[in-house]
Amino acid sequence: MENKLKDLGGSVPVENVQALSSNNLRELPIRYIRPELEFGELSTDESLQIPIIDMSKLEEDQSHELAQLHMACKNWGFFQLINHGVERKVIKNMKKYIEEFFRLPLEEKMVFGQIPNNIEGYGQAFVVSDDQKLDWGDMLFLISLPTFQRNLRFWPTTPKSFRASIEKYSFELQRVAVCILKLMAKNLGVDPQNIGSMYEDGVQGIRMNYYPPCSQPNKVMGLTTHSDATGLTLLTQLNEIQGLQIKNNGKWVPIKPIPGAFIVNVGDIIEIMSNGEYKSIEHRAVVNAEKERLSIAAFHSPNMNTIIGPLEELVKNNKGNYKSITHEQFVRFVVSTKLDGKSLVRRMKFESNENSLTES
Repeated sequence: MENKLKDLGGSVPVENVQALSSNNLRELPIRYIRPELEFGELSTDESLQIPIIDMSKLEEDQSHELAQLHMACKNWGFFQLINHGVERKVIKNMKKYIEEFFRLPLEEKMVFGQIPNNIEGYGQAFVVSDDQKLDWGDMLFLISLPTFQRNLRFWPTTPKSFRASIEKYSFELQRVAVCILKLMAKNLGVDPQNIGSMYEDGVQGIRMNYYPPCSQPNKVMGLTTHSDATGLTLLTQLNEIQGLQIKNNGKWVPIKPIPGAFIVNVGDIIEIMSNGEYKSIEHRAVVNAEKERLSIAAFHSPNMNTIIGPLEELVKNNKGNYKSITHEQFVRFVVSTKLDGKSLVRRMKFESNENSLTES
């Protein structure tokens, strides 16, 4: 089968942040220091939290829970998924092996480092120039599905059971994501099997994040403000250090993860396919002064033959609000662009004054 994810672009190599943070820096490198205006206003309303969705009730086809899912996708773009059926041991193993991987000496981690014109491997993503601001975090990114797209050159062999653990985690989260996507389709009034066929053989990427402690956490960003350029993301918080914040009514809301739950969010592709009924939400990661933060995000996108545009069923009697392009064009643009809020979605809108993705 053709590997359409090959040679789509990559990231400019930058210094390893974990190594930087271990040097007890007196002054932070200027490329990591953010202007004050980037931080915005933090919400102080502790009762403001994203909805909680019970997957066991969704699988029982309970109308109330389906309605809750619809409102979560429409009004928040984020929710916490409980009772999802993924064994604790599967998540626990990933936590253990990710911690062990990031504890390896730098030279051992760099065996799995990024290479030119490739989006996979150990390093940083979305660094497209030598002068843009950098995130205070390192990551290991792998294409995990479909299986023929896997490049084991980037899959760690230390710890020994890491590869098997990633594979198990990959299949389990794919199952959950496809189930949720079909239920979202049902709520939108489109054929769940149509959505299912796009995603059952779709693309899954797994990003393992390590955010080192920073002596001046109010001056850096763990992960730049962005919306996910995928269909659906399932995030697992791997330790007790919080850092995820989402934008709600112009303020930043810190998310308090429920132990064992997945934090699920709508990506740009679902916003476009739903013709704007569901919205992808800007979010970011902040860092801690004393402890590292670990998380793992599984991104789910349709297969590479899919046209990224509003679903026909939703625009038969309505105007399409977004342009349609090939999935390959979409991915090429994503990989070659720095994170910048919802700039990608804006450029996909018909009324946009910005250059379209096909013109870039």
